[in-house]
Amino acid sequence: MIPQTFEVSQNLEGLCLQTMNQLEHLSIPTNGITLHTVLAGPEAGPLVVLLHGFPEHWYSWRKQIPALADAGFRVVAPDQRGYNLSDKPAHVRDYRLDALTEDIVGLIRALGRDQAVIVGHDWGGAVAHRLAMDYPAMVSKLVIMNSPHPRAMARELKRPRQLLKSWYIYFFQVPWLPETILNLAPDYWAGVFFRDTAVNKHAFSDEDLEVTAKANARPRAMRSMINWYRAAVRFPPMARTKQITAPTRIMWAEHDVALSKPLTEGIARWYGADFRIHFIARCGHWVQNEAPDEVNRLLLAFVAH
Repeated sequence: MIPQTFEVSQNLEGLCLQTMNQLEHLSIPTNGITLHTVLAGPEAGPLVVLLHGFPEHWYSWRKQIPALADAGFRVVAPDQRGYNLSDKPAHVRDYRLDALTEDIVGLIRALGRDQAVIVGHDWGGAVAHRLAMDYPAMVSKLVIMNSPHPRAMARELKRPRQLLKSWYIYFFQVPWLPETILNLAPDYWAGVFFRDTAVNKHAFSDEDLEVTAKANARPRAMRSMINWYRAAVRFPPMARTKQITAPTRIMWAEHDVALSKPLTEGIARWYGADFRIHFIARCGHWVQNEAPDEVNRLLLAFVAH
C-alpha cells in the first residue's frame, strides 16, 4: 500500500502502477537533520542515489525510478535539505555545499551501505561532484546531468555568455524579495520554470506542475531552496578540487537555458580514464524529464555493467 502521506496522483505518466505501489517513504536522520526519502527496488540491490536540482524534489526522478528498480537496483531519491518534506534549517550557512554533501554521506551510511552509484542533476550534480571528490571510496560510479564541473563553471562565469545565463544567481542574493515573488503564485512559476524553459514541453503534464508547485509552496521551502544559491556566494567551498577517480558519465542536453555548452569543453582532464560525455539533442535543461528514454538507456547501460 502507498503510505497515507503520499500525495501524488496514481495516474502519473512514466511511473508504472506496480512500482508506485512499492515506493517507500522514509524520514531518515542524517547530519543533524532529517531527509524525506523515497526508496524503491530490492533492498539487497546495488544502491543508486538520485540527487535532484532546483526547484525540484524527489519527484524529478519519476521517470528513472521504475527503470532502475525494475533492473534490480535499490533506488534512493531524497528531498534534499530545504526541499519539500525534508528539514529546512533557518540560516544561509546551513546550506553550504560541504553540509549538503555530508547529508548524502550520512544518508548512505544510515542505509547500511558504504558505497553507491551517485546520480545528480543541476544542483544535485554539484553535490555529486563534491561527494566524488571528498569521499571517493563511497562513489562506485558517477553520473552527472547538466551540471558543470566547478572549475568549468568558474572559468565560464568570466565569459559574457554564461554570465548572462546565470543572472538569476545574482538576483537570488537579494534578501527576501526572490522568495516573496515566487511564493505569490507557485502554480504560475512552476509552469515558467519547467514547461516554458523546456524544449520538449510535453514532458511536463498539468499534474507534474501541480505536484511541483505544491512542494515548492510548503512553508519555508522557497527561502530554503534559494539559500543554496546564497550560501554558494557567501560561503564558497574551500578552494579545493580533486581528481575524480570514479567511472563517470555526463549527460548534457544541448539546449539548456541556464548552462551553456562550453561548460563541457576540456573537462575530461578532471576525471579518470573511464569518462564519457553524451550530448542529447533537441533537449533542454530538464534532461531526465525531457528525454527519459535516452537517459534511462544510457544510465542502465552504465550502471549495470
